[in-house]
Amino acid sequence: MTLVFILFGIFLILGMPVAFAIGIAGFVFFLQQPHLPLTLPVQLILSETQNFNLLAIPMFVFAGNLMNETGITQRLMRFASVLTGHMYGGLAQVSVVLSTLMGGVTGSSIADASMEARILGPTMTEKGYNRGYTAAVHAFSSLITIAIPPGIGLVLYGSIGEVSVGRLFAGGLVPGLLMALFFGITVSITSRKKGYLPEREKRAPLKEILPEFAHSLWAILFPFLLIFALRFGWLVPSEAGAFASVYALVVGIVAYRELKWDNFKRCVKSTIADIGMIMFLIALSALVSYGLKWEMIPQQLTQALLGISSSPSVIFALILVFLLILGMFIDSTVIILLLTAILVPIARQLGLDLVYFGVIMVITCATGLLTPPVGLTMYAVCSIMECSVADFMKEGWPFLVSLIIVIALIVLFPQLILFVPNLLFGT
Repeated sequence: MTLVFILFGIFLILGMPVAFAIGIAGFVFFLQQPHLPLTLPVQLILSETQNFNLLAIPMFVFAGNLMNETGITQRLMRFASVLTGHMYGGLAQVSVVLSTLMGGVTGSSIADASMEARILGPTMTEKGYNRGYTAAVHAFSSLITIAIPPGIGLVLYGSIGEVSVGRLFAGGLVPGLLMALFFGITVSITSRKKGYLPEREKRAPLKEILPEFAHSLWAILFPFLLIFALRFGWLVPSEAGAFASVYALVVGIVAYRELKWDNFKRCVKSTIADIGMIMFLIALSALVSYGLKWEMIPQQLTQALLGISSSPSVIFALILVFLLILGMFIDSTVIILLLTAILVPIARQLGLDLVYFGVIMVITCATGLLTPPVGLTMYAVCSIMECSVADFMKEGWPFLVSLIIVIALIVLFPQLILFVPNLLFGT
């Protein structure tokens, strides 16, 4: 597998699309094994696309695009505005709250950050917000969507690691809310120093908040309905994705009456593009995954780590540092696809709860979306906001500190992740 990883790294440096880099490098493994038939890679790719659990991913992507076409985003933004308008950095606070509410709609960090940068970004710069600061707020707050159901990373981890997706969704709730809290505090502190004043003098009265809450209720309810449906066995993960799509259609056509034929066609086109990219990556990653299992890399890595230290805490810390560094160079989706099968057996041998480990793994890997040299979310918002990466990093470091504090808290206090799953699903 050494040659496979060397080729994969070279292809990435040369700018080859990640899916092709994985696929070509993975195929080289089979060329090195003359006793394996060359028809096997084709069979692996096809069988990977037929994984029933992965059916949830295109369904959730479709549901998120549908909800964005039904006016839910604007309703959630108005609700977030009345909640935070009296705070320092009011528009930046709107971004944090909106990401928290949008987690149940998009499930994607890049989609959320790009959407907010386009909708809120121009208004914030007109009000005097620094472009780098605006980009940093949108990018870091978008990480909340990674943890709030239905995060795509959690679905991938659950499908590959054979971990309950329902428990993972429930486990992501508190970390997501913690990120929202710490990012909100960070916005408040930095906005006071920079002079970003509140949008309104007084807190919005209840009679103003309640109507906006009612208008946003369908979107706010969605992640909770999803978790409860999984909890009581009404849905399995793949069915939950279909439920999400039907829910979005009903909301768009019946509740809000804003989903028209043109919107629907645009939604289908964007969904096909998104799904094609994701599923192509998943399918080709099967080649590398097979090679890892064939050469017993998980078992070898487990023994190597146990040889470094007998302390589970030390080994866990090493894994987290490794994931954090790797996330700076490789997209989080790729890391989850390639390393879940390796790390889950190690976590099991260390005695770690796989839901606890999975939520931390997904959030830690996603941190790399915001750091050079690969940070996809960072580059997306910097491009939209027309600011440099240096300006982004200069303004974003307080948010990075807040994110690291949240990761440290959920690592040190496992019940922050496990309390809700244990409450809903049992221990």
